[in-house]
Amino acid sequence: MSSDRIALHVDRLTKVYSDGTHALDALELRIAAGAFFGLLGPNGAGKTTLIGAASGLVRAPEGRIFVFGHDAVSDPRARLLLGVAPQEIHLDRFLTTREVLTYHGRYFGMTKRDAGERADELLGVFDLGAKAKTKPNRLSGGMRRRLLIARALVHRPRLVVLDEPTAGVDLQLRHELWLYLRRLHEEHGQTVLLTTHSIDEAEALCERVAFILRGRIVAEGSPRELVEQFGGERLEDAYLEAVRA
Repeated sequence: MSSDRIALHVDRLTKVYSDGTHALDALELRIAAGAFFGLLGPNGAGKTTLIGAASGLVRAPEGRIFVFGHDAVSDPRARLLLGVAPQEIHLDRFLTTREVLTYHGRYFGMTKRDAGERADELLGVFDLGAKAKTKPNRLSGGMRRRLLIARALVHRPRLVVLDEPTAGVDLQLRHELWLYLRRLHEEHGQTVLLTTHSIDEAEALCERVAFILRGRIVAEGSPRELVEQFGGERLEDAYLEAVRA
């Protein structure tokens, strides 16, 4: 498979923290371009460390990671192809909602006009147009989550990484976010990597899923394939059997 058809290629990536924790243990992973891919595992399994490595925020001393064939550490083109919505909500409280988006676009080299037009487009997509002049600290939790995802999309990345995008939201907001994520993938065809510890979320959204445990991929396939491999009736059964092995 050519590099242009592989959105994310993780090659024996290893990260050991100072306390001896193996956050990533020779992790191997390939995600095809255009996929909606779920990385499912408990807290501390290595999901956020992997995202940090892909975005250049975490340095792994062993192994390599590529975004559409570009080295995530040494090639600046990799960063332009990647959009990340982190688990923790950090939004500049001195900017308006629209400015959060336009400033992000300008950071990635967009012209002022293009960044403004893109911001207005995304405000509409995520139903935030009425809050364009509102500062993030005055938005509801669900709106802040939507703004975080919109910010990740401003520079039109080919790979969008969503780290626990529904963490801490209630059931209604969770399902609203699912609708936005499905629309993102179906209408624009972007590759999406979703990290979650919610089995229901992975089953509802993802075409392919990998189970991660203690920094290693222990199983990968479509939800149906994983259920057939490990038995049971739902992805939850397969997951519990895989992490027990």
